[in-house]
Amino acid sequence: MAKAAFKDKKIGVLLGGISEEREISLKTGDAVLKALLAKGYKAVPIDAGRDIAERLVSEKIEVAFIALHGRYGEDGCIQGLLEVMGIPYTGSGVQASAVAMDKAAAKKLFLHHGVSTPGSFGYAGGKAVKAKLPVVVKPSTQGSAIGVTIVRKKAGLAPAIAEAKRHGGEPVIEEYIEGRELTVSILDGRVLPVIEIRPKEGFYDYRAKYTKGATDFIVPAPLTKTLEKKVSKEALRAYEALRCSGAARVDVMLKKSGKPYVLEVNTIPGMTELSLFPRAAGAVGMDYPALVEEMLKGAGINKV
Repeated sequence: MAKAAFKDKKIGVLLGGISEEREISLKTGDAVLKALLAKGYKAVPIDAGRDIAERLVSEKIEVAFIALHGRYGEDGCIQGLLEVMGIPYTGSGVQASAVAMDKAAAKKLFLHHGVSTPGSFGYAGGKAVKAKLPVVVKPSTQGSAIGVTIVRKKAGLAPAIAEAKRHGGEPVIEEYIEGRELTVSILDGRVLPVIEIRPKEGFYDYRAKYTKGATDFIVPAPLTKTLEKKVSKEALRAYEALRCSGAARVDVMLKKSGKPYVLEVNTIPGMTELSLFPRAAGAVGMDYPALVEEMLKGAGINKV
């Protein structure tokens, strides 16, 4: 079993990094490290800076638990390095990570596989093409709702595009879906209980995600069995369309008509005390250390 093998391996918890999500990654990594140590694993923290390859060699890391968020950690870069170095790692492989991080590319794959997702609008010459308001404007390669704007008036479109571009890549401009905000955690292809997200103010932005008391989370989400099945099925289809592995979290908007729309797939879900993935696992009786250990079991190389 992977668990037994990894008990004798030196595990590097890759955290921090150089993205705009460094602060959250440090919190995720610290929590993961404590859980692994509590379970008796030989784990050490590795801050993933520009010298990450040298650090992995000097520390003699044999297995990597990726606790990085954002660019260079969640987008296939670190996964590719670990593949080349022959170090088993947690989560999705290079391809799935890269495509999931690129929201425009992921949307194309969703459409190809028939996954329900909000309609998108073209973008050329610095302007949105035929955008029908309201729309959501977001960076194509960011996470944690960084740089995301809901635009309801035409005058707000240009500033929103500029803000999205400032945070990474060409902006994604998509149809605004009004409804209930849900998230579906998936572990090794197993769908965990759906969570409903209810921000007390505005939408589920960076502040609402990481400020205690700013958002209410209902686990499991109050859905009929039929709706729960429909949402879970659509989330799993998105996970499989991107060829994800290990842990991932799928964000979904549920329209009043009962139709779910997949917004994006997060291949390295947050693991802080406020994060959604541990809440979903807890709803099926899996405590935090057990969840971390289960994620570690899936570590490997030569992933898709």
